[in-house]
Order: sequence, then C-alpha cells, then structure tokens
Amino acid sequence: MEQTNMYTQKEILDKARELATMISRTNEVDFFKRAELQIKHHDRVQELIDQLKQKQKQMVMFESINKPDLVKKLEAEFNELQEELDSIPLVNEFKQSQVDVNDLLQMVTNVITNTVSERIILDTGGNPLTGETGGGPEKKHGDHCCS
Repeated sequence: MEQTNMYTQKEILDKARELATMISRTNEVDFFKRAELQIKHHDRVQELIDQLKQKQKQMVMFESINKPDLVKKLEAEFNELQEELDSIPLVNEFKQSQVDVNDLLQMVTNVITNTVSERIILDTGGNPLTGETGGGPEKKHGDHCCS
C-alpha cells in the first residue's frame, strides 16, 4: 500500500471550516438569508407563527387533561392558520430556500462520504465495482472483509 500524506484532525477541521465559509457564500445560502430577513420583518407572517405556537401549546395542554373535543377544535384552527401561512408566497420561497441549502449540504456530505469510501477500497486493494475492501497481505482465498 503506497504511503501518501497524512493529515491531522486540525488540518481537516480547518479545511472543513474553509468549505463551510465557501458554502455560506453561495447563491442558495444568500437567498435563504434574504428570505429569512423578509420573513422576520413580515408582520402577518410573524403574527401567524405566534398564533400557531399558541395553538400548539393549547393542544398539548388539552391533550394532557384529556379534552379530545377541544383538541379537535384547536387542530382545525391550527390547520386554517397553517394554510393561510402557506398561501403567502414569501413563506414558500423561504421553505424552498431551506430545501435548496439542505440539498447543497447533502450533496457535499455525499461527495465526502463516497470519496472516503472509494479511497479506503482502493487503498486496501479492494474492488471499486463491488465496493469490497481488500484484505491486505494476510487475506486468504475465500475470506471476506466486513461480512
């Protein structure tokens, strides 16, 4: 197995911070930050969010004292408020921006995971087509890694 540069955890974390800074400067994150600011300054959106939180607390309270009729009534009111909130275009833009940022983060995570896995397979003399790592010099015919 060829010896390549070894990295310390500190070096890796420094690169991770550098990558995080890059990600925070993408269009997706920029759009998210602007949408979040607009949401925070939108009076009706904030009012609806506050009312939804109150309804949730009330539902929990009435569930705990076993008042299913009141819970049902509150659920209907909650759903109406949620529909009104969801009908505001800014809210949908904000939700979409959250999805876009999460997708970007998931993509980065997948690339890192897949690249590390591939390096392990190749560096142990494994088969990248099957995803099996090699067993090293002491592997005998019929032995299987990781099974």
